[in-house]
Amino acid sequence: MGRIEERLEELGLRLPEPFAPAGKEFNFRLVKIHGGLAYIAGHGPFDGATPLIQGRLGDDLTVEQGYEAARLTALAILASLKQELESLDRVSAWIRAVGYVQAAPGFDKNPLVVNGFSDLIVELWGDAGRHARSAPGQGSSPSNVPILVDAIAAID
Repeated sequence: MGRIEERLEELGLRLPEPFAPAGKEFNFRLVKIHGGLAYIAGHGPFDGATPLIQGRLGDDLTVEQGYEAARLTALAILASLKQELESLDRVSAWIRAVGYVQAAPGFDKNPLVVNGFSDLIVELWGDAGRHARSAPGQGSSPSNVPILVDAIAAID
């Protein structure tokens, strides 16, 4: 077990099953490795194909519930990275993340929701986890999940 997985265990967290997009075949990769970078496709709070939290921020969900959904999204991303890289310790730095928040009109707390993703990544990687970030709001999301995150990480 690597350093990052040990840290997850210390935090009492477990990785879900890797994300399984709807449909048997899809023409994109969940993680694309190129030039020392891992480009991570949009993930939500899923365990395999099962959404763990659904709803829209500002209507169905509170900021705290959105924050938890963003943490679960981070774990889903880590499950896909582990599947692709075999070891999360190969991630040397987090470069960028975009958290798309499914928000009701007038909801303006997107950054507080996306903090759930960023906070967990920094808990696990320390300063190497600090990344550039955007937190736009959006209309509907696939499977009615409250957040989708795509990211770029440097790998060894």
